[in-house]
Amino acid sequence: MKILVQRVTSASVEVKQQIVGKIAKGFLLFIGVQKGDTSQQADYLAKKVANLRIFEDDDGKMNLSIQDVSGEILAISQFTLVGDTSRGNRPGFETAARPEEAKPLYEHFVQQLKNHNIKVETGIFQAEMLVSLVNDGPCTFILEK
Repeated sequence: MKILVQRVTSASVEVKQQIVGKIAKGFLLFIGVQKGDTSQQADYLAKKVANLRIFEDDDGKMNLSIQDVSGEILAISQFTLVGDTSRGNRPGFETAARPEEAKPLYEHFVQQLKNHNIKVETGIFQAEMLVSLVNDGPCTFILEK
């Protein structure tokens, strides 16, 4: 499982000209599920996201978690995140989990975030989405397990 974390001041996702998810200060997460990923990996990464200290404290140091700042999360499933670009110029997606494997794991991950008392909005799995964000920093990290 691979997660791209972006600290944002706001983010939204649109499907068929309708906003389906919108947050203020928090994280925009792009979640890529690979073949063989497990719920234990999703649990680990949800805990990592919930406790990741990348918001600034009063001294300007990255020392606060999303929970500390009452932040929100917009979680977007994105299979292209696990694309292989090591050969040629066209990405390969052989390692990406099939939708019937990826969707339940993505939904499990989202539920684990909610279990940390974090407001979580989502896109629509397998839909064509337009994602808008205001990256705060910019501040972007990749988490893998």
